[in-house]
Amino acid sequence: MPQGVEHSDARMLVVDDEESIRWVLTRGLTRRGWTVHSAENAQVALRLLAEQTYAVVFLDVRLPDTDGLTLLEQIRLHPHPPLVIIMTAQGTVDTAINAMKKGAYEYIIKPFDLDDVVTLAHRALRARAAAEEVTVPVPPRLRDAIQATGIIGRSEPMQQLYKTIGMVANRDVTVLISGESGTGKELIARAIHRHSKRATHPFITVNCAAIPRELLESELFGHERGSFTGATATTVGQFQQAEGGSIFLDEIGDMDLNLQSKLLRVLQEKEFHRVGGREPIRVDVRVIAATHQDLERAITQKLFREDLYYRLNVIPLSVPPLRERREDIPLLIEYFLQRFEKELETDLKYLSREARDMLLAHHWAGNVRELENVLKRAMILTTSQVILPEHLPESVRGGTKEEEAQTLRKLVEQKARSLLLRAAGEETGDLYHIIVSEVERLLLQVILEETKGNQLRTAGLLGINRNTLRKKIRELGVEVRRTSQSAPQESSLG
Repeated sequence: MPQGVEHSDARMLVVDDEESIRWVLTRGLTRRGWTVHSAENAQVALRLLAEQTYAVVFLDVRLPDTDGLTLLEQIRLHPHPPLVIIMTAQGTVDTAINAMKKGAYEYIIKPFDLDDVVTLAHRALRARAAAEEVTVPVPPRLRDAIQATGIIGRSEPMQQLYKTIGMVANRDVTVLISGESGTGKELIARAIHRHSKRATHPFITVNCAAIPRELLESELFGHERGSFTGATATTVGQFQQAEGGSIFLDEIGDMDLNLQSKLLRVLQEKEFHRVGGREPIRVDVRVIAATHQDLERAITQKLFREDLYYRLNVIPLSVPPLRERREDIPLLIEYFLQRFEKELETDLKYLSREARDMLLAHHWAGNVRELENVLKRAMILTTSQVILPEHLPESVRGGTKEEEAQTLRKLVEQKARSLLLRAAGEETGDLYHIIVSEVERLLLQVILEETKGNQLRTAGLLGINRNTLRKKIRELGVEVRRTSQSAPQESSLG
């Protein structure tokens, strides 16, 4: 891992066959306090690179003895390669694409403004300095376990989930997995199948939301030849293909009511009819279903059959959202960075402290899938070895405490102005206590919801003692909703 370089004592190398370019860059960068050497060709550049370490190299794409992009490839082979900024007078698409493909940090088009070069140098040095933050790799045994199951997490909610999977996997009962989108419900279903007696038989996945309703029945049960326009041959459905194994019905809440009744028959009678078929087909399949919807609410809205719900919900499993197991985020980050290194055929990237803090603070509405996509995007767009805040999407960068505080200030200001207008003409008022009480009530309500009513954790996050918190809850009339998990935690620590 390269060592960080302070901006004030960084060493840079300018490689260009034009003496005027070398003179301008050397003079301009030296005046900023950096040590700058220059080379007129690749041979001199390679000699200098062998003699000493450089933080940044400004490299012309056209050199008298070799192509600049070829030299870039050679520089990249150094144990601790500098960040290379390509200079070119031809701002073509091919030049830009090839430079980035070969590992350039950035490229700049001639003629350029010296201030732009200095700004670019500062950016490169900041990225290089951030590389000092070496992260701890995922332990080999844990990495092997993750690769085998795809499930990542050592938090208490995940440990409880693992225990439940262990208890139900070998019991041949129907399982209903609930959880928000992106939490990994299919991975849980696969783990159940892998640890069951059916592990050597097929595991078939059907996304009920991704297949048009008029085609889903045929997809599940198959169809007879001539049963509808275009049915030129008899097909075997997914249930029959899963014989002896498990079928995972993802997003079961999107299934049409008419088809729900046919699925109920399969669960009750272990048989079904193909579309257009007359003879019943018996099947031995374990059904694992999943949904991100509230099926009990769907029942009251007449969108889901109550009898099917109870048939599916023999063993309910709930996958916690990522925001409720934030202690797993560092492990997820390291796993994805190492995985993408191989998948994307790139160097291993590291997170700067600022970028890591943003990932830890983000709400993650899209859960693990959102985190995975954010890190893959950053791996692709980062041209240095370190992922900085600017490599993260705006939705994640917007989660900083400073920006959230600014948003809160704006809300308070709006509320204050609104109350002030209503109080216009009155000689006395109580705006201070009204606004402070509203802000306090909102703050307590939000944090109590996040901690699932755990007052000890809430007090810790607020930096106040629990007696003060209880007093404020009573005074402000804050509603506290406790979960089955939060109450024991409070009593055991209280």
